[in-house]
Amino acid sequence: MTAMQKVSLGAHYVVHLQAPDDFAFWRERARGLIQCDVPPDRLSWVEPGGMGDLFATEGPFRGERRLPVPDDDARPVRASKRFMKLARNAALHSDPQRFGLLYRMLWRLQSNPRAMEDKADPDVRRIEELDKAVRRDSHKMHAFVRFREVRVEDGSRHYVAWFEPDHHIVRANAGFFIRRFANMNWSILTPRGCLHWDGVTMRESGPARREDAPQGDPIEELWKSYYASIFNPARLKVGAMLAEMPKKYWKNMPEAELIPDLIAGAQAREVGMVAAGAREERERPASLAAIAEAIIGCRDCPIAECDTRAVMGEGPADATLMIVGEQPGDREDREGRPFVGPSGQLLDECLAQAGIDRSAAYVTNAVKHFKFAQRGKRRLHQSPSAKEIDTCRWWLESERTLVKPRLVLALGASAARGLLGKTVSISQARGKPIALEDGAELWVTVHPSYLLRLEGTAHEEQGARFAADLAAVKARVAELEG
Repeated sequence: MTAMQKVSLGAHYVVHLQAPDDFAFWRERARGLIQCDVPPDRLSWVEPGGMGDLFATEGPFRGERRLPVPDDDARPVRASKRFMKLARNAALHSDPQRFGLLYRMLWRLQSNPRAMEDKADPDVRRIEELDKAVRRDSHKMHAFVRFREVRVEDGSRHYVAWFEPDHHIVRANAGFFIRRFANMNWSILTPRGCLHWDGVTMRESGPARREDAPQGDPIEELWKSYYASIFNPARLKVGAMLAEMPKKYWKNMPEAELIPDLIAGAQAREVGMVAAGAREERERPASLAAIAEAIIGCRDCPIAECDTRAVMGEGPADATLMIVGEQPGDREDREGRPFVGPSGQLLDECLAQAGIDRSAAYVTNAVKHFKFAQRGKRRLHQSPSAKEIDTCRWWLESERTLVKPRLVLALGASAARGLLGKTVSISQARGKPIALEDGAELWVTVHPSYLLRLEGTAHEEQGARFAADLAAVKARVAELEG
């Protein structure tokens, strides 16, 4: 009997999902149903606690065998990389129709593999909206979770936070908090389920109530004093602040009670800061092409006065991986492309050995102009100063805002400063992820030019470490793209 024969004539099927955020379960069931040619209008997806179709064939918890099962030689199911990237997030949305939407799109991809490229398509637009909402909710969780200390019976310290997500993002963001607070014992309580970390093992539990979380701890007064001291009235935009930090989160944040008074006194404090300029208040360019055009005329730091070419980054506008170097070199300045000189050639070789496709990554520099000292006919590279890196950081952030990479690889200390706004030790930072404010991961390693300056044993040892760093990045990118 073929897969087509196994599909009951006129049957309407229901798949009962094991969990509202179980993308892997949906993907497995969707693949089999596509192979059995079950069209979207004959299928319903029901979350735990949801109501199915009264006349439908039952799903996995009661008679899963009644769902059609594909033959061993059934045709493979096709899904574009873009679809899988967006679907993984869209599946975490709270929209009860999301799994049906994803299945309908997957069904369409079998006959039109490029369907996801039509940005005007209603299904594509809706999937993009779900993805954006989930990413925003995850960013809010990263930004607005506030741990409060509680003492347990054995005298040890435990930290508890309360958060109210809009979507099913709690388990998906467990790794972020494990990496960031690996040495703490903590719990994150939410109405959608809780996470508990003891320094070794992650444990889950059911939904919690607001009153289950502590209301304060001795550290809060110190934190509020710090928050008040760093509050910048010159950058205050109440509308933008409320958009980024909605009032629903304020009750969980001790510093929020200071905000009304800080806003009230902002104008008086701003007077003393006007001389610092309004660079950060510029409207960011709306596209990578706009950035490329704008940096040509940038004269915000002395490097631009060297009369060199502004070198824009290159690569896919939605790349998962962004690679950031220090600045263009002599050859990059002449050709107008990043990483085409000796360092770039070495980087290409090392990326290829690690299995990383450079053409799939977005490659750029922390500083957009070539800084050099003229020695006869030669232009000798000079490292940019911290102030010059910080000045050019606005352009790098603009690129990252548009590309939205999930992992950023910084090559060298200048690149790391351009991303973090502070100097870090490469030896201490390399080999482990650093969480950026938008939820992306930053990985730090040396710049290829460093390897070019080494000889003998030192070259071999550092080359091996660089290769190991790239291999770790390759593995992590594969995990993120899943």
